[in-house]
Amino acid sequence: MKEGKDMSRAMKSLVDTEELGRAVRRRREELGLSLRDVASKTAVSASTLSRIENGTGKPDADNIARLTSWLDVPMERILSGRHPEFEDTQAVIYYPQEPMPEIVEAHLRADRNLTPETAAALSELFRVAYTQFSRSDAERNPKKRR
Repeated sequence: MKEGKDMSRAMKSLVDTEELGRAVRRRREELGLSLRDVASKTAVSASTLSRIENGTGKPDADNIARLTSWLDVPMERILSGRHPEFEDTQAVIYYPQEPMPEIVEAHLRADRNLTPETAAALSELFRVAYTQFSRSDAERNPKKRR
């Protein structure tokens, strides 16, 4: 019986709830939504969302699936890789629909030469620069003058 509990604990630690919380808060703020707005869109209660954003909540599998779907990110993105057999590796997984700042942030967090604080600071620096310097659709596809 003890072995089952140990495995359950190991599996729970695979989910990086801090990463999920940061992603939810960032997306919610980018869209200008309240916790209640997100709750109505995801079927995850506002109180659970608040705990997840603050890093004190441990969402169940259904809530994780709902939130990663709302975020439009692969579930693998919030896996922490803290299981002993994965301790030496931390895969960076991304998909083409993900915005570049999220991809860069994932790579920075996986870099063993950076502290988490440094990775977060560089990620935010990149996010600001990317937003400032990336071209809008109108700039990429200017209408031809007649």
